[in-house]
Amino acid sequence: MYNHMQQWKMTMTSTHPDLPIKADDMFCFAVYAASHVINRAYAPLLKPLGLTYPQYITLTCLWETDGLGVGDLSRRLKMESSTLTPLLKRLERLGHIERRRGRDDERQVFVFLTRSGKALRKKAPEVTACMIEATRLDIGTLQDLVGTLRRLTDNLGNDQPSTASR
Repeated sequence: MYNHMQQWKMTMTSTHPDLPIKADDMFCFAVYAASHVINRAYAPLLKPLGLTYPQYITLTCLWETDGLGVGDLSRRLKMESSTLTPLLKRLERLGHIERRRGRDDERQVFVFLTRSGKALRKKAPEVTACMIEATRLDIGTLQDLVGTLRRLTDNLGNDQPSTASR
């Protein structure tokens, strides 16, 4: 792996002498900074619901497909299962989800919304509308951004081994 990366580095620097050097010019820094700003912007909208941003995103995935396996949910969220498990335990303590062992294979755990978790979905459109308004970007620009970020995630994620499936 190291030799592969070193070869790639030499190729990239010789064919692209204009590679960004400053943090402000690097796409990774822009995504990192945006992620933190987005997380902070959601906080006051989610506080009345008693949720953190990662909890909200997890519920959002479950609102789309209730009863996901922890492995599937982990892959969907691009989150390590070691990070997801404590988050799920907190959501369970809050009464928003229930974790159940598989009937055929008790090693599998599935996540189901409770009545409380389902009820929170009614608040989601308001939260989304507030966030869209806060960006001061039009819907088309935001849709383009989502598409670009999906491609970025797919391109970078395809080269990474998934620990969620281990």
